[in-house]
Order: sequence, then structure tokens, then C-alpha cells
Amino acid sequence: MDITRIEKLIGYSFKAPALLERALTHRSWAYEKHGANSDAAVNAADNESLEFLGDSVLGLAVADHLFAKNPEMKEGDLTVMKHHIVSAVRLTAAAERLEIGNFLRVGRGEEKTGGRRKAAVLADTVEAVLGAIFLDGGYFAAKAAVGRIFAEDFRTVTPRSSVDYKSLLQETLQADKLSAPVYKLLRSEGQPHERQYFVEVKWNSGSAAGTGTSIKAAEMMAASEALRKIKERNPKKQ
Repeated sequence: MDITRIEKLIGYSFKAPALLERALTHRSWAYEKHGANSDAAVNAADNESLEFLGDSVLGLAVADHLFAKNPEMKEGDLTVMKHHIVSAVRLTAAAERLEIGNFLRVGRGEEKTGGRRKAAVLADTVEAVLGAIFLDGGYFAAKAAVGRIFAEDFRTVTPRSSVDYKSLLQETLQADKLSAPVYKLLRSEGQPHERQYFVEVKWNSGSAAGTGTSIKAAEMMAASEALRKIKERNPKKQ
């Protein structure tokens, strides 16, 4: 694993590189390596607990940044902006910018099913990396990393843009006097505890797909992709 390369991409150098390696290790890889040993060995080698920690670190850091930038803004507006930035869609986009999929350690089975490109895996790994930074350098190092990784989101986010993608898509279509979007569950994959859902949304002039660890999350990603396609066809549409 090229630790130096990923450190440059995230803008943080680890004092304990093993933390970063763990953050980039999917449970499938840890299970294949330690499968004959105890569950404790697997848990100590994968990134799930770091993901749990990173989720809380991310939420606090995003709230901290937003409040500092918008001290007079109403709580409700800050809340929707925070939810927008910490959403699976934005986490996945961040993971793609950081090329995290190229550094992930996944098991052979997960590799065959495209684990490096799965939105849920990528989003979870970003959180794990932030959890690792928190353990390695403390809160302010993690907050700085959040500021770098989500710099564009902080620059462009507004209460209006943070409306959930499904609502925004419906409003966009209604404004053009088009029918409401229709969502369809295409299939689901994986074990019950790590199920991945694949959803398609259709509207008058097109369709888009999304994935997620819940049907709602998959629908949200599909709506986001639909909005992107609509904007590409009509650049003047906000």
C-alpha cells in the first residue's frame, strides 16, 4: 500500500501509518486473512470501528465549520446543510476525489463484485479515514482534514441546495410541468447485515440509477444523479 500517496491526497501525514492501513481495510479482507482465528482478530484488523468513530468526528467537524462560517444562521438551516455534507452521496464523491478505491484492501469475493467502486464501501471508508486521523492527531487534525476534503461542499452549500435530492428532483420536474419521478427497486445484493440496494428512477425524459445500504439511500443517490443529468441537458437550470 502506497501510504505516502494517500497521505498526500488527504493532506495529512500519519505518525502511526498502521491506523491508515486499518482504515483502508474492508472486513472482507480481514476475514480472509484472519478467518481461521477469532472474531476479535477480524474486528481488530478491519475498519468498521474506525468508521463508527469517524461518523461522529465528521458530524462534529462539519457542524463546527458551518457554525463558524454562518454564526447567525438558524438552527434548521444549519441542520439541513450539515445533513447534505455528511450524506452518503457527498461522502462517496469525496472518496472518488481522493481515489480511495485504489487503496482499499478488499477480499477476493468483494473484489469480484466491484467492492472498490461500491458507494457504501467508499463512503464508509472516508469515515474510517477520518476516525484514524482523529486517533492519530486529535480533533483539530481531523477538523482540518474535513475542511480540506469537503472544501468545495463548504464553499457551495446553502440551505436551498441542501434540500434532500428526492424533494428537489420532484420540485424540478413539477416546475417544468412534468410527471413526478417513479422509483423502482431493481435488486439487492449482499448479506443481511451489509445489504446493497440498487434503485432506478424514471421521469418523462430520462432515467438514472443509484445504490445504497438502504432503499431510501439508493433512491436519494438516484435522484441526485437524475438532477445532474437534467442540469447537463439544461446548464441554465439551477
